[in-house]
Amino acid sequence: MTHFLEMLGPSLVTANAVLDGFSIILQLDTLLYIGLGMLVGMLVGAFPGVTATMAVALAAGFTMTMEPMQGLAVLLTIYVAAQFGDRVPAILINTPGTPASISTTFDGYPLARQGKAGLAMTVSAFGSAVGMLVGIVLLAVIAIPLARFAREFGPPELFALVVFGLTMMIGVSSGRIIKGLIAGCFGLFLATVGRDPVSGDARFTMDILELNSGVPFIPVIIGLFGVAEVLNQMLTHNKNITQTKPISQLGQWWPDKKTSKSLIKPTAVGAATGSVIGLVPAVGGDISGIIGWDNARRVSKEKEKFGKGSLEGLMAGDTSTTTTLGGSVTTTMALGIPGDSVMAVLIGSMMIWGIQPGPALFSSNPSMVYSLVAILTVATLLSLAVSLLRMKSMVKLLELNQAYLWIIILVFCMVGTYSINNSVFDVVVMLLMGIIGLVMLRLDFPAGPTVLGLILGPLAEANLRRTLIGGGWESFLSSPIAMILFIISAAALLFPPLREMSRRRKAEVGEKGKFSANVP
Repeated sequence: MTHFLEMLGPSLVTANAVLDGFSIILQLDTLLYIGLGMLVGMLVGAFPGVTATMAVALAAGFTMTMEPMQGLAVLLTIYVAAQFGDRVPAILINTPGTPASISTTFDGYPLARQGKAGLAMTVSAFGSAVGMLVGIVLLAVIAIPLARFAREFGPPELFALVVFGLTMMIGVSSGRIIKGLIAGCFGLFLATVGRDPVSGDARFTMDILELNSGVPFIPVIIGLFGVAEVLNQMLTHNKNITQTKPISQLGQWWPDKKTSKSLIKPTAVGAATGSVIGLVPAVGGDISGIIGWDNARRVSKEKEKFGKGSLEGLMAGDTSTTTTLGGSVTTTMALGIPGDSVMAVLIGSMMIWGIQPGPALFSSNPSMVYSLVAILTVATLLSLAVSLLRMKSMVKLLELNQAYLWIIILVFCMVGTYSINNSVFDVVVMLLMGIIGLVMLRLDFPAGPTVLGLILGPLAEANLRRTLIGGGWESFLSSPIAMILFIISAAALLFPPLREMSRRRKAEVGEKGKFSANVP
């Protein structure tokens, strides 16, 4: 049947893929899983300190027994819904629910202090929804062409692509280039534990039978992003005894026509910014939101209001942040390079299910693109509807004692990890990685590069070996695509420190100029 459709033309093949893909949302169990993911994601976003990455990592342990598309429905919906829920604490208590809502605090909290919390939450919800839908359209349009282009890659190009993904995550580790490199190398080392893929010899297993198949992904991810974060919050909680009381006076909810019209331009600016940034692996919504907010400020006629309670700034930042989701899913699924830390967790889950993200995934199974589009669309619309219910109970949730939340998370971490393989060893690995993750947090080492190194390490090793066996190092020099990726990777590592050096020199020159001017 597939061959017959291909003979009739690509348009019919695409139509068939669209129908097959969208049929996923007609299944009752899928809708139930989307609803479950939405509830979890909204709650996750509403609690400051509980990140979307932590929630997806924790939920991954419970989705291993599900069918792949059902599990993806849960994990992706948590990711989507968290982008709505995290705006609530950002607006009401000036604390980002997740890093993605940093830009929301710039204008959201000032608006809330002006008695416009309800209006800010409504505008934020619509901005988040518009951004999501734009990102989903981006996924639907370019995912399959990108996957088909990348499928032409050979071992040299694939190795360069892995290096590109690793260095991009390291390069945007908030200026921590050296620490990001160390964290990435640690992840690559973890990836070498187990049996050698060529000779079959045991490597770094310490005669532990469970390590013959390598370090398990999910326990490492839950440990680094779940246990480590909870332990860190427990250690630092006493330093922040005073807790900001959430603003309960929500005021007006719906913008008038004049206000709605004024939000069109910042929405477009935010969507355009997020669409571009979302295609760059590892950049993430937090950076995109800040850039989108700044771009909207530059073109606004009321620049002075930005940072003091501007609906334009709020709309632009939230739209830009959520638009990156489509590009993040696109690069993750089509190239096998995680768009952010949540997508890194998702790749680990998919590999457990036997699905290998990368160029062959979408090109050989185009209907999966539209299944993801359908899941993300329903999740976005459902999350928007819940956000607009204006439940005041969300304010009460912010007053919940964090100690109860820590206990719940730790219990779920252990139960979820054990349920993957019914293995106590996995729980031990999770706890060990939780302690290592805590040390990394205290020393300001990013966890993302470690996870990425663990997941992409085998792919990097396999393609490097194939390249060296097939044509040696000259194979990289003879591949324009590989060389371009290597150059971009080098730029991602070198540009931030060079830019910082340039800023320091300018500052020093400015200080010297001021000193000379003051000398009689």
